[in-house]
Amino acid sequence: MNKVKLIRLAASALLLAAAISANAQPAKISVAVDQPGAKLNPAMWGIFFEDINFGADGGLYAEMVKNRDLEFPEPMMGWIKMTSNRGNGGELSILSEQPCNAANPHYLRILSKGGAPFGVSNEGFRGMGVSKDETYDFSAQIRGISGSPVLRLQLYGGDGALLDSVALTNFSSSWTKYTAVLHPKDTDSRARLAIVLDGKGVVDLDMISLFPRHTWKNRPGGLRADMVQALADMHPGFLRFPGGCIVEGPVLSLRYQWKKTIGPVEDRPLLINRWNTEFAHRPTPDYYQSFGLGFFEYFQLCEDIGAQPLPILNCGMACQFNSGELCPLDQLDTYIQDALDLIEFANGPASTTWGAKRAAMGHPEPFNMKMLGVGNEQWGQQYIDRYTLFAKALKEKYPEIQLVSAAGPSPDDDRFKFAWPKLRELHADIVDEHCYANPSWFFENTHRYDTYDRNGPKVFFGEYAAQSDYTVSVKNRNNLECALAEAAYMTGLERNGDVVRMASYAPLFANSEAWQWTPDLIWVDSLNVYRTPNYYVQQLYSLNHGDAVLPLKLDPPPGAKFYASATRNEASGEIILKIVNGDNTPAVVQLNLTGIGKIPPDSKMTVLAGDPSDENSFADPQKISPKESVLNVSGPSFQHEFPANSFTVLRLQ
Repeated sequence: MNKVKLIRLAASALLLAAAISANAQPAKISVAVDQPGAKLNPAMWGIFFEDINFGADGGLYAEMVKNRDLEFPEPMMGWIKMTSNRGNGGELSILSEQPCNAANPHYLRILSKGGAPFGVSNEGFRGMGVSKDETYDFSAQIRGISGSPVLRLQLYGGDGALLDSVALTNFSSSWTKYTAVLHPKDTDSRARLAIVLDGKGVVDLDMISLFPRHTWKNRPGGLRADMVQALADMHPGFLRFPGGCIVEGPVLSLRYQWKKTIGPVEDRPLLINRWNTEFAHRPTPDYYQSFGLGFFEYFQLCEDIGAQPLPILNCGMACQFNSGELCPLDQLDTYIQDALDLIEFANGPASTTWGAKRAAMGHPEPFNMKMLGVGNEQWGQQYIDRYTLFAKALKEKYPEIQLVSAAGPSPDDDRFKFAWPKLRELHADIVDEHCYANPSWFFENTHRYDTYDRNGPKVFFGEYAAQSDYTVSVKNRNNLECALAEAAYMTGLERNGDVVRMASYAPLFANSEAWQWTPDLIWVDSLNVYRTPNYYVQQLYSLNHGDAVLPLKLDPPPGAKFYASATRNEASGEIILKIVNGDNTPAVVQLNLTGIGKIPPDSKMTVLAGDPSDENSFADPQKISPKESVLNVSGPSFQHEFPANSFTVLRLQ
């Protein structure tokens, strides 16, 4: 071996030794416990609901019958004719003469010729999930036209087994609500409801409904209990609703109009969901909004789970990814009045016009709404022009309402750079920033808000999620790597809590049989719910919320993906540290807490860790989940080893 090679090998060995030595040095975290900084928003960590991925109908709204009022453009969508080889069968008709309800006039007429049972079957939302011996409430508006047939209600399993059957008879000649109770003898995720006439006769049906008796808070016609429980367990500070792009609609005539979503459910007109035909690779032609989950129910849900309501309203702009249709500025008064009326609906006394409508729905007390979003993620001068008019009118009448404005769909493009100076000039309250990007973007941008103007508008990081593949890819996964990237980024949000006042992951829910977008925070099927690693990151931030930011200095090993934030909880007297180790090797860290005396030796530690590619599933919902333990510390200065690929929360008394 020649001399040059020997020198090169020696140099390489020295470089390797230096690298090993550097990496062997523990990272350092120093926290000034006695120097609390910015006060954090108590409602900082929240949730964002949009009716995407069958999030409402077929999801949170517990109705099990699809197209219950026969108002889909294809009125028999979701329904299948049931007949027998025996006898003459019958006829099915969709009619609108002398309807049960003028707002939803179509109804089903079943004519049975009497030779054999004849009727229809409903498939539900990719199957009806029923549980053994649970109670399911059937209801329908029924009108007898001729004969005296028996109407049989039958639950069938996915394999065709009869799960339960009940009969209704003696129908009035005028529209009347009839009810029945079904108790399936087995659990089945793909059950269906059959409605058949036995005997010769003609019967009309409308608002055909099947609900589990056990809904959230056991409200008749309410929300799916296990899905709401997953939200309640997050202890969110706010709930943003109803979207998302469905606020805008592909054209203005198909925008979300909150006034059409309140009052009796039978009076709420159907609307095509904006995600019905958005993606050619994931078409959902049966995706419509019944608005059984409407604005009253959203406000009620916020109250139930202790979250501040944040409704988002259309600002006179259709989705700019679709038509981009604009309401002329001189015709914007209707949109602005909708916003003014919503504030009265949420906060006005029962003696006001819209407060009375809220009271009539069973809630005489105000909902105490404090925030309102103007538009979803609009951009350009056309948005600034419309936001300006909204802000002027709303602030004149309701100066206490904080307005959330839009900065487009990206965190750093030309649309974003145009919006921010304009909104700063307008003294906007809160600016909504969105970002869907790969994990590396989140790891690399934890200092994004360190240099933001402390005296300018505040930030709502309103939609974000790490994409394991690329945005809108069907290959995106809810894996631990993405969750850790989000946890790392959230340390930067928390450290800059004087600028970033709120944040929420998106989207929230996804039906595993009918999704349009992935990744998502919570996955469901007709019977089950599982929470993703991303969910647990959001939950851990919300459950371990401090009141004030503590100054933190981090000296990580060179090149390490290591992140931290610190807060103090005044009520409990605890110091809360959040630490992310995004590397594939454990990290030994020296923690120094200054300005503090003793620390009780037993402190609480919660760890979320695993392989970066690990995911949860219906089969293994707890594969990646928080593990709690006791951390024994010797004093305000101590060393601790943080596992590879981990998010750790330390609560020190």
